Amino acid sequence: MDLRYGINPQQQAAAAEPVRPGQWPVRLLQGSPSYINMLDALNSWQLVSEASRALNRPAAASFKHVSPAGAAVAGPVDEVTADLYGIDRDRVGMLTSAYLRARDADPKSSYGDFAAVSHPVDAELAELLTRVVCDGIIAPGYAPGTVATLSMKKNGRFLVMEADRAFVPPQREAREVAGLRLTQQRDQAALSTALLDNVVCGTLPATAAQDLLLGLAVLRYTQSNSVCYLRGGATLGIGAGQQSRVDCTRLAGAKTDTWLLRRHPAVRALAFQPHIRRQDRINWQIRFIEGDLTPYERTRLSAALSEPVPELTAHQRTQWLAGLSDVAFVSDGALPFRDNVDHAHRHGVGYIAEPGGSVRSPEVEDACREHQITLARTGLRLFHH
Repeated sequence: MDLRYGINPQQQAAAAEPVRPGQWPVRLLQGSPSYINMLDALNSWQLVSEASRALNRPAAASFKHVSPAGAAVAGPVDEVTADLYGIDRDRVGMLTSAYLRARDADPKSSYGDFAAVSHPVDAELAELLTRVVCDGIIAPGYAPGTVATLSMKKNGRFLVMEADRAFVPPQREAREVAGLRLTQQRDQAALSTALLDNVVCGTLPATAAQDLLLGLAVLRYTQSNSVCYLRGGATLGIGAGQQSRVDCTRLAGAKTDTWLLRRHPAVRALAFQPHIRRQDRINWQIRFIEGDLTPYERTRLSAALSEPVPELTAHQRTQWLAGLSDVAFVSDGALPFRDNVDHAHRHGVGYIAEPGGSVRSPEVEDACREHQITLARTGLRLFHH
């Protein structure tokens, strides 16, 4: 398969070929992918198929630059998400709900994403995708007429890829870097709630175990170091690719706060002019949440609104954020210091899953006991590079 270009446009003569001749894990139905498109498609498909198997529910992911901006399984769509995308939350289908919940975790980052779903695309999801800024989708099948619907998006450049559910990757995988081929055994450790049996402090209800299990599937395909916050079968914030784990924890925690503050009455009171596009509304909401608007920004925001800019004070923020609880937190590697627990606690975390095995693991456990956080040790590292 010829690719439009490599990681950058100047890297021409890019191609993809199956490791085992003639055995393709995916089939291209529409469009012309780039190197990064292929990485997003292959990684996101593995995430949603693994999450769906583990949780027995339709799963979806919104990928950007080889890491998920958000991931979720099918579940309730709240009023904020329903209003943003113009859907009836009481009638939305399971597959569409999974994608909406995944995309809503970080809608700023999901602009121009690559979508992945664990089940065949239906007419409802295809119609939604025509209305959002998205570069492509991978799924195990497509209902009649949906490929034709999607093929009209982006003047025929929207990527439509079909994954082979029955395909089993080779047991060994390789990568070439600067003239050197690196090989390793494929990570085939099964993800199940059995990984959460070692609860070293607190109690772990079934709902929290499901969130932690989803987090394990998410981080398996997120660039390391990585952590994620989850609740109700969806990610709230993902921190990826940081050299310091606590920086991941802070980054993902800030995204979690933004997710919650987007539901604050003052943010919902931002009455945008009808001509303001969805993504501009999202960007203005987040900039408003961040606070300290410059005079120029405040003038621009006022011009985008049909009513005066509402007030969101520091006290209001603190009060609203204090209402967040029962959040699950997963780390792809051992928490090396208790500061990760201290920061996670500030974002409503009540349950943590991490491999353990650090020389400071006793301090991490002490921090969890101090904050009354349930800690489960998986013994499984899930680095992804």
